[in-house]
Amino acid sequence: QVQLVEYGGGLVQAGGSLRLSCTASGRTFSRLTMAWFRQASGKEREFVAGIGANANYADSMKGRLTISRDNAKSTVYLQMNNLNSEDTAVYYCAAISTYYYTAPTTDRSYHYWGQGTQVTVSS
Repeated sequence: QVQLVEYGGGLVQAGGSLRLSCTASGRTFSRLTMAWFRQASGKEREFVAGIGANANYADSMKGRLTISRDNAKSTVYLQMNNLNSEDTAVYYCAAISTYYYTAPTTDRSYHYWGQGTQVTVSS
């Protein structure tokens, strides 16, 4: 089992930045593929960014995001810049206990999920 805990959500003004963190426990972190998803009110959960051997991003957000991992701290980060109201959502950290070259972009591929952290962007 893998336990995931997210940090860093909150309220930010449009155009601002936010960094989310997710700390994992229970498995060797370096062997996990990690990802961030989000779910806005009334919408389906969608892929935001993932990191295995490489990082990949949702096309709609590419250029505004940086995903990174610190294996020594068992933590994955999501830096989000130039936020707008459409980025308001609950952001979830997810993990697969397989190390992929490129992280899958479908949520059903992920075995473990955090509890989510709310990001609200005010205009």
